[in-house]
Amino acid sequence: MLKRRYQAEVESALARQAAVVLLGPRQAGKTTLALTIAETRPSTYLDLESPQDRAKLAEPELYFAQHPDELIILDEIHRAPEIFRTLRGVIDRARRKGKRTGLFLLLGSAAIDLLRQSGETLAGRIEYVNMGPLDALEVGARAATQERLWLRGGFPDSFLAASDEDSFRLRQSFIRTYLERDVQQFGPRVPAETLNRLWTMLAHNQATLLNASRLAAALDMSSPTIARYIDLLADLLLVRRLPPFHANGGKRLVKSPKVYVRDSGIVHALLGLRTLDDLLGHPVSGASWEGFVLESLLSTAPPSAAASFYRTAAGAEMDLILELGGRAGRWAMEIKRSLAPTLSKGFHSAREDLAPTRTFVVYAGAERYPLAEGVEAIGHVAMAQELAQSLRR
Repeated sequence: MLKRRYQAEVESALARQAAVVLLGPRQAGKTTLALTIAETRPSTYLDLESPQDRAKLAEPELYFAQHPDELIILDEIHRAPEIFRTLRGVIDRARRKGKRTGLFLLLGSAAIDLLRQSGETLAGRIEYVNMGPLDALEVGARAATQERLWLRGGFPDSFLAASDEDSFRLRQSFIRTYLERDVQQFGPRVPAETLNRLWTMLAHNQATLLNASRLAAALDMSSPTIARYIDLLADLLLVRRLPPFHANGGKRLVKSPKVYVRDSGIVHALLGLRTLDDLLGHPVSGASWEGFVLESLLSTAPPSAAASFYRTAAGAEMDLILELGGRAGRWAMEIKRSLAPTLSKGFHSAREDLAPTRTFVVYAGAERYPLAEGVEAIGHVAMAQELAQSLRR
């Protein structure tokens, strides 16, 4: 079993706060991580998708009172949002008795509603940890392992499957389960076939600017409806909208976000790409690589880092800008699948406009070397390590 680097982050948060929310998409490994932490201390685990476990919380205060010295883990907390009101009183009473940290670990799969409900009720008593699928730093740096991660994506069952075909079938089942069951829990009733077509179109248009009107025309729907469905996929942590950089008032900047299906393995399953040869021969290959690298970098960057991309009407472009704050400042990154990356005029224009502290071209090789004055070529694993180390500076 792969050890997740999020474990130390969750344990540190539990040492600071009474309640910790571990947020991540379904099947990303949240439950496995929580149960691993439970082995290190007295704990009680409840799965709120289980009617039996939910019945135990018919009188939640009484139940929690029976486990005063244990970490209480509540999985799929969005199933019982009313519990947040109870948690506040339980936490405040525990604080008066001198127990201020490590009371509750809450696991959730939908970001926006959970953040709103918990934030309103447990302000000052809660901390959040975002957990994604496996990333480049968690699986080993070997080139073949990284290619497997790119092809299969980071959901542990898919990545660890016995064969590429088994992995592909698991991802197909994952998509079907989301469409037929999970999506319906969080938003208005959405026809599964309609959402599948939208999700597939987003995969075809990986790493491009969001054009809701074009998607709406293709699906015979209104633009507001398309926007609402994309909001739902983003809330379920399946789609990322990367906002445009907009601090430079003197340039004509694009205003639409770039949209990514967050897990590369889901992209490939939606497009029917079973093998690495299938992927390398498909037009989405470069965009898929960009999304794969982007997710690895954002998963290892400091949580406080603000991410965006830069594009002007004149053609200046940079794939990823991270505002790291402090001495680290602003880092600019261009992502290229090529083993011999070159620099375009648009790249140089963007760099001049942005004046970043550091500039990188993140490419598919492993060697690290200067490409130009102040510009460094770097492999995506080394770039992820660089960002992880920025947390400790």
